[in-house]
Amino acid sequence: MTQDVQVKTRWTPVVALALAMLVVTTEMTVAAVALPSMGAELDVGPGATAWVLLAYTLPMAAIAIPAGRWVDRTDVRLAFLLAMAGVGVASVLTAVAPAFWVLLVGRALQGVAASLVLAGYMPIVVAAVAPAQRGRAVGYVMTIMTVGGMAGAPLGGLVAGAFGWRAVFLMKLPLLVVVLLMVFRGLRGDGRGLPLPDRGLLVEALLLGGAITAVLLAFQDRAWLVAVGVVLAVWWGRLPASRSVLRLVRRREFGLPMTALMLVATLGGLLFLLVPYFVSDVLGGTPEDVGVALLVFVAGVGALSSVAGNLADRYGPWLVAVSGAVVTVLGLLLLLPHIGSLLDLGWRLAVIGVGQGLFNAAINTLVMSVAPEGMEGAAGGVSATGRMVGSTVGPAIAALAAGLAGNGETGFRVGVAVLTAIVVIGAGVLALGRPR
Repeated sequence: MTQDVQVKTRWTPVVALALAMLVVTTEMTVAAVALPSMGAELDVGPGATAWVLLAYTLPMAAIAIPAGRWVDRTDVRLAFLLAMAGVGVASVLTAVAPAFWVLLVGRALQGVAASLVLAGYMPIVVAAVAPAQRGRAVGYVMTIMTVGGMAGAPLGGLVAGAFGWRAVFLMKLPLLVVVLLMVFRGLRGDGRGLPLPDRGLLVEALLLGGAITAVLLAFQDRAWLVAVGVVLAVWWGRLPASRSVLRLVRRREFGLPMTALMLVATLGGLLFLLVPYFVSDVLGGTPEDVGVALLVFVAGVGALSSVAGNLADRYGPWLVAVSGAVVTVLGLLLLLPHIGSLLDLGWRLAVIGVGQGLFNAAINTLVMSVAPEGMEGAAGGVSATGRMVGSTVGPAIAALAAGLAGNGETGFRVGVAVLTAIVVIGAGVLALGRPR
């Protein structure tokens, strides 16, 4: 109750945070539409252009936890301003890149800056929003991200077609200026400044970042990298600097929701692999049909995110997150019978979207509520890493399951069944993690 009195909600930083998260999360889809023209101009093939996406996501996932620990030591207002300025500078470098390797450097710097944005997510909500309204704030952030993200890829395609692929990386700059002004005026600093990362934090970033990068790349047909990742992770776990993060993850009320989040995130295997191939190979649909199917899912997420935030404030985030996981499982089970048309597929994906809208807003609120005071940045980094690992592993698992079943409609069902089993385990883990 004391915190409710001390913290008066300021919605301007929440809106700024939502817009910033929109920028960093849509950077993948927006960049993807420009890959063909980018490869043609810089004279690189499709295999090489895939690294334009990887160069962004790998740093973002790899250093999220060390970035979160650094943000916990800083003035979160200054850290967030630095992150958004970094996104802008790296975007300009990417847009003017004279060679492909310069482009990859720019994308990697974008990923590093984006990891700071993700790390500042929870500290900003804690600093700007009263505890009784944090679920609502998270719901608003996710709604703006989702609705805005629906326009990201089409807008990127229009910009690339009209002005060339370089303009795709510049079109976010006006929005970045708006975010910088909103954070500068709407969020108060705490006077801690921006201390330089110490040697221990840099070593931690190197080892843990290397471990996570190795594991993620292992799912790009480089299975031997798993061993490298394990060695680096064990080495990191023996560092004194890792103890606070390990203690956090071992806490039952934090570790179980985080495990559930990672398991449910494997649902990306359905959206990014199974559905596109099912629509094109089984239903005989076009790429536009794939977009429509995924848009229905996204609409379900966007429609329920704000509702989920309000419900989390009223009934507690754990109950809403469990309910969202259950609805997601029901939607997945609806995909197992025969699906004869795009309409049949669409309404089932809408059910899954509703479940994910409930789950995502509530699980983020839950993780925030159980994070120890002063470790919100680390908690946000762990959350971002878990989600990224789950969404990377999911498509690999789905592809393996569908391939073993011979692909086609049977492969789709087998892949869905495997992902359903994983999400059921995640829901069960979350059910065991009810906060006291």
